[in-house]
Amino acid sequence: MPTPPDSAELYPDVAAYGSLATALRSVAGGCLGTVPVTAPLSDPLLSAAVDSALPHREPLQITAWSHERRWSIRGEDSFQGLALIDGRTDDLAQVARAARAWHDGAPLGDIRQTAPFVHLTGRFEVPDHDPGRLTESEWQGMRQEAAELEYAWAETYRELIEAAHAEPALRALYPFTSHWALRFSSTTRPGLTIVGPCVSANSDGTFGLGTGIISQDLGRFATAREAVAAAVHRLPPDIGPTRPGG
Repeated sequence: MPTPPDSAELYPDVAAYGSLATALRSVAGGCLGTVPVTAPLSDPLLSAAVDSALPHREPLQITAWSHERRWSIRGEDSFQGLALIDGRTDDLAQVARAARAWHDGAPLGDIRQTAPFVHLTGRFEVPDHDPGRLTESEWQGMRQEAAELEYAWAETYRELIEAAHAEPALRALYPFTSHWALRFSSTTRPGLTIVGPCVSANSDGTFGLGTGIISQDLGRFATAREAVAAAVHRLPPDIGPTRPGG
């Protein structure tokens, strides 16, 4: 495996400022103003964070790549720790604009308009942590993630996600994945309560149902609809509405 280039060689302009945080301010043209921008002492050239004025947003994390000149961002909600936005670019000035919009509490779509490299994960913000809305947000994020996959088996996985979402009994539960197998919880993150079986999309186009993420001991099915129907049949009775987790 080749040795990655030295950070100072890959980012000489950032090294000249002494940290990614200072370089961000330099390219921002004043747009960051007095916005708090920090860099860790352990890796000041490759990492930085920009605080948000909104309590339900974590600081925007900015990370420099180690093998080529590029930056990634990730903006999470503070309750679940899940990404609302991410993205990658070789334009540090765009990173600064995205950071300012994140700090100011701009709507997620407006952040993307401000900095087109920003990718919306599909999740939306739920400041009051309402479990029903968090569940809806996670389903939306999962459906978008499935739609964007480019793996060979992606179409099978998309069929599974869409079939599960179309079933009211499963749509009312909080969805999550383990090794790309679909699972369900009666509580939201950060404290999941697993209910029902695990449904998986197989590389041969079939669908499995199991008591664990690897096993398909409860059956294999030719269609996603059949697998989902079998999963619903094995749900415990009277689960009730999704509750806050943690």
